[in-house]
Amino acid sequence: MFDWSNPLSISLNIIYLTLTLGTVAVVILDNRHPVKTLAWIMVLTFLPVIGLVFYLIFGQSVRKERLISKRNFKHIARKPLRGYWRKPPSDLPDECQSLVTLFRRMNRSMPFGGNRVDIFTRGADKIQALLYAISQARHHIHLEYYIWEDDALGRLLSDALIDKARQGVEVRVMYDDVGCWRVKSTFFDRMRQAGIEVHPFLKVHFPIFSRRVNYRNHRKIAIIDGRVGFIGGMNIADRYLRGVSWGAWRDTSLSITGMAVQGLQTVFLMDWCFVTGEQISDPAYFPLQELSQGDSQIQIVTSKPIGRWREIMQGYLHAISNARHYIYIQTPYFMPTEQILTALQTAALSGVDVRIMLPWKSDSRVVQMCSRSYLREVMEAGVKVLFYHPGFLHAKTLVIDDQVSSVGSTNIDFRSFEHNFEVNAFMYDPSTALRLRHIFETDEQQCAHISSQRWARRSPWRKVEESFFRLLAPLM
Repeated sequence: MFDWSNPLSISLNIIYLTLTLGTVAVVILDNRHPVKTLAWIMVLTFLPVIGLVFYLIFGQSVRKERLISKRNFKHIARKPLRGYWRKPPSDLPDECQSLVTLFRRMNRSMPFGGNRVDIFTRGADKIQALLYAISQARHHIHLEYYIWEDDALGRLLSDALIDKARQGVEVRVMYDDVGCWRVKSTFFDRMRQAGIEVHPFLKVHFPIFSRRVNYRNHRKIAIIDGRVGFIGGMNIADRYLRGVSWGAWRDTSLSITGMAVQGLQTVFLMDWCFVTGEQISDPAYFPLQELSQGDSQIQIVTSKPIGRWREIMQGYLHAISNARHYIYIQTPYFMPTEQILTALQTAALSGVDVRIMLPWKSDSRVVQMCSRSYLREVMEAGVKVLFYHPGFLHAKTLVIDDQVSSVGSTNIDFRSFEHNFEVNAFMYDPSTALRLRHIFETDEQQCAHISSQRWARRSPWRKVEESFFRLLAPLM
């Protein structure tokens, strides 16, 4: 109750009411989805003080802001065009043309042909390839990872980078500040002292009062001399090699050789410019390569909480909606936006073979409950749900109709689609799609197939628990 007899109390109440009403007005004028708008109005109305703090951290939209200036963007983004115009892809399948156009218009990402793609499903294989590429570096090494732990693997990689920096190779490292909260500054200072440029992405000084905590750089990429690039779901930490207490860590990463590496380079240098203010666009970072390293056509596509479009989500939506035969998805977390949920249901109902592979046990019980709350809806439409048992499935892959495939950092959840900085490689060639399809089908042999009838027999308590945690899905 308000104490209207105390002048100080009156002043504080008036200030609080003014802030709350002003925030409600901002929410309404932001023209979001009506459901989101009403949800935030209810939070602000029925959770005094807490609701206002919650909104300041998680509720504000930053899509109208800019990351870097238009001038810097043009300087960096135009460099890969040399390689594109030198040999633009000429044999893209007709089924892929509209998706390629969508990404070009939304993301200004160009498709590059003639790339070689190596696929890693074991963390040890990816790390071995990355360390070898680093050992061969002659000009520069660029690494950008969401998590970089101060453990055996983290120290092994940092030692390799320090050795190259001492040889005169330029080394630049970005890590996510929230993803590396538990890492002491001395770990990164050691690299800095060796001449490596190291910067956190979106430094958060006061987490409780900062909205920055909600917008994380979830990307995992590496570029060596502008000629070899790595992308996927794997961070730098021991668990990606050793696994978890209940089994192996199953992830998917790519090594790319060819002109598509220039797309990864552009992503890194854009983020670097945002973090440091330094514009790097020298041709030495975008070397022209042999016209044909392989047979894969690749677009490197990013998404971010800033800007008008939700690029990767809209790309997934387009690809799923245009599937004719099958859709195979691997994701550690399944909290789809309404658009993706409807697209998957529609595809399955129209006769497309839709399969979603999830880990039987997640690394977070809350996220696991949120994910499982969506399964009944897709199962009833005919989607096949598979639970991977040997360990934790952390792969983020999409394969459609032996033509379109994607590997990257993006999960099928609100956070990846709405709030994170993400990056995926979209590939348009049967060779890569068939290899990823084969990997999916091999993993499927170690999965439990769950029918909608069996799923409906879960305990009432479990259903209530899942429904409760689903309310938190947009914040996961």
